[in-house]
Amino acid sequence: MENMGKEAMKTIKRALQGVLACSGLLVAGAALAVGDSPGGPAVNEINLQPPVTRIAEELYSLHTMMLILCTVIFIGVFGVMFYSIFAHRKSKGHQAAHFHESTTVEIIWTVVPFVIVVLMALPATKAVVAMKDTSNADLTVKVTGYQWKWGYDYVKGPGEGISFLSTLTTPRAEVNGHAPITDTYLQEVDNPLVVPVNKKIRVITTANDVVHSWYVPAFGVKQDAIPGFVRDTWFKAEKTGTYRGFCTELCGKEHAYMPVVVEVLSDDDYAKWVQTQKAKMSAANDDPNKTYTLAELKERGAKVYAANCAVCHQPTGKGAGAFPALDGSKVANGPIAEHVSIVLHGKNAMPSWAPTLNDVEIASVITFERNSWGNHMGDLLQPRQVADARNGKLPEGGATAAAGAAAGTAAGADQAASSGAAGASAASGADQAAAASGADQASGAAQAGASLPANVYFEIGKSTLPVDAKDAIQAAADYAKAHPDAKFTLSGYTDASGKADANAELAKHRAQAVRDALKAAGIAEDRIIMKKPETVTGGADPKEARRVAISPAA
Repeated sequence: MENMGKEAMKTIKRALQGVLACSGLLVAGAALAVGDSPGGPAVNEINLQPPVTRIAEELYSLHTMMLILCTVIFIGVFGVMFYSIFAHRKSKGHQAAHFHESTTVEIIWTVVPFVIVVLMALPATKAVVAMKDTSNADLTVKVTGYQWKWGYDYVKGPGEGISFLSTLTTPRAEVNGHAPITDTYLQEVDNPLVVPVNKKIRVITTANDVVHSWYVPAFGVKQDAIPGFVRDTWFKAEKTGTYRGFCTELCGKEHAYMPVVVEVLSDDDYAKWVQTQKAKMSAANDDPNKTYTLAELKERGAKVYAANCAVCHQPTGKGAGAFPALDGSKVANGPIAEHVSIVLHGKNAMPSWAPTLNDVEIASVITFERNSWGNHMGDLLQPRQVADARNGKLPEGGATAAAGAAAGTAAGADQAASSGAAGASAASGADQAAAASGADQASGAAQAGASLPANVYFEIGKSTLPVDAKDAIQAAADYAKAHPDAKFTLSGYTDASGKADANAELAKHRAQAVRDALKAAGIAEDRIIMKKPETVTGGADPKEARRVAISPAA
């Protein structure tokens, strides 16, 4: 047994040596892989970053004092303990003492820790109070956390009115391991926060989606950004340079990809930066009333996509993990109303982009997504349509340019499409669930002949009058000629998919499309009665259910 124990100890020792050796190689490899980050963490750094604000200096001093105090306590306590174990061991003949209580000892171990806590608490409390004093700021900046970027708005002081997003610019090739990483790996952005040196900067934090936390170690500043709440902190950098931080609140898949970068400039350089930024903003002001070409929207959309969408859906549009591909997706190749609704209001893990992007940016990125990679819809979205969508009026259509041209060559198809276009926006919320599941059913043929009732059958999620509706319309027209005093009732139906409210609206638009066709066929509007059925679900058979029934009025 003794030999087995020795062998086991040798095995454990060798295993520990192997683990330590591997750990050493990993650490050495990490140290060689990248150098110190300018204004950020250093390789093998075991202490706090060098402070550049008064608050950070106080925190550094507190950290050092606490470390020394804890070290002294550790050495004192364990020194006495190990001395007692060694000096009073049983082999020297010492016997354990037997005592029940000691008032003196109890007073000592109560008073001494109390004094230590007070010594620690006084300077710490002073620092915390100073950290929350945001009064008399020279510049106020609102910081908004997004998944996964930062938004900066200069709300008061020099630079007031400047606003921009700050997004990671580390190439995806580095992130995916296809290129060597640089010293600023995952710590570089397109638009850093810029502030003047030796000026008190008040930072107001909030968030648009989930909880984030804005942190710059060299400033000694860390403040949570919480949706629906406003928090504030401040800093006063005493040295020019670039300083790097990061989000310190786990905020989702790309949490590691939203660094904080702050550039501290001299007063003169900051004034020049403000002038440059305002000139850029004036030159880049988007005109929401302009009618843009497809090429213009795609060019602008590519930039918006790269800055805001590529981090989840990937630059190739292929998606990753929980984030679906846009290349070949039903959204990017389906009704444009649904595409606009998702971008404006969000869906599942995707946040709403309405408060982040303006009308031109949303129109551009949607147009880009529908006409890039393997998507060739050929349609485009104008900024004024986005403005209407913000007010609840989603754009109509969604068919490709080629499909539209083909429809225009079919006899009567263009007229039928225009008569039912008013209901296209309602379609996105109704029968689209069936379309998403892969069902692709053609519209049924209308009943022929001069007899009534007759039905007009519609495609999934559509209120556009189908081309083959002419038989039912002609039957109603013939019936009207044969019965000059007759009136007609129109009742619209949908299948069982989709939400009830959206289905009711879709059924109404289908009935209106048939009404317009009857009027075009010569039937006076006062002879047409729009009758809402008790239930808009037209039956168990989806194809039969998507119809408008034309019947003689009782």
